[in-house]
Amino acid sequence: MERLIVITGPTAVGKTQISIDLAKRLKTQIISGDSMLVYRGLDVGTAKPDRGERSGVVHHLIDILDPWEEFNVVDFQHYAQTLITQLNNDGIIPILAGGTGLYVRALLEGYQFNQAPSDEGLRQKLLGLAAQFGNQHLHTLLAQVQPDTAARLHPNDQRRIIRALEVHALSGETVSQAKAAPNQLLYDAVVIGLTMERAALYERINQRVDTMIQQGLTEEVGKLLRQGIAANCQAMQGIGYKEIVEHLAEGEGGDWLHAVNKVKKATRNFAKRQMTFYRRMPYIAWFDVGNRNNYDKTLETIYNHVAGTFGLR
Repeated sequence: MERLIVITGPTAVGKTQISIDLAKRLKTQIISGDSMLVYRGLDVGTAKPDRGERSGVVHHLIDILDPWEEFNVVDFQHYAQTLITQLNNDGIIPILAGGTGLYVRALLEGYQFNQAPSDEGLRQKLLGLAAQFGNQHLHTLLAQVQPDTAARLHPNDQRRIIRALEVHALSGETVSQAKAAPNQLLYDAVVIGLTMERAALYERINQRVDTMIQQGLTEEVGKLLRQGIAANCQAMQGIGYKEIVEHLAEGEGGDWLHAVNKVKKATRNFAKRQMTFYRRMPYIAWFDVGNRNNYDKTLETIYNHVAGTFGLR
């Protein structure tokens, strides 16, 4: 089996630094498992590591698409599987780093996704229903035809709910179907989860959003809009981008503090959903990274865990 190291965990927990420092020690490369880092020009709001932060470590699946292009879990599986094979053939054990739980689990467990076609007319009709009756109405419609899918989607996850309804209408299927043996991994993988106490994580999230604002998130969103990037395209639906787009649309009368707090709340809620998702992945080995004063010790512990599993020096 091909070998793989995975660094995952909730947003803002510190995956980037751990993965880069571990990659330097192991002389390996990093494959991004983050659904937003694929987009060029979306830098501040995605906390994308710049060239300096990457410390010379090769990163894959960063800045590979323009903002108007779509990217999904099937695309990720294709790219990541190819890279993992190439790197293993070169004698390198790659690190998959990212918090998009579906991407990570789909890759590790070999999810199989159907390829139902899309119907722009149906999609616009569903968007119209959402505008008229609210997202809860769409969620109720989905629950009537695909209760299992509805149960795992938040009522405000409009894009995925519409896609699920679209797939059902066109093919009568669910959006995805997992392999018959859940939690059976396709790779010889060490899966490391980073965690910390919820209060500490939420504080880091709040600080991170403040930093993004200081680094120019609003200006980044405005620049993307001026470049002609549609406000409703997939890339602009990411947390931080969507809220700032809405704020800018309000004009000078918009409540800036309210917009920032919406970003913070949405990010905290996302982190909570991430942790719920990870509980269905019992093969994750968890490491508490809450004490930043013990960073070097934590990194050494994680390195020893990986090295011991793979028999590395």
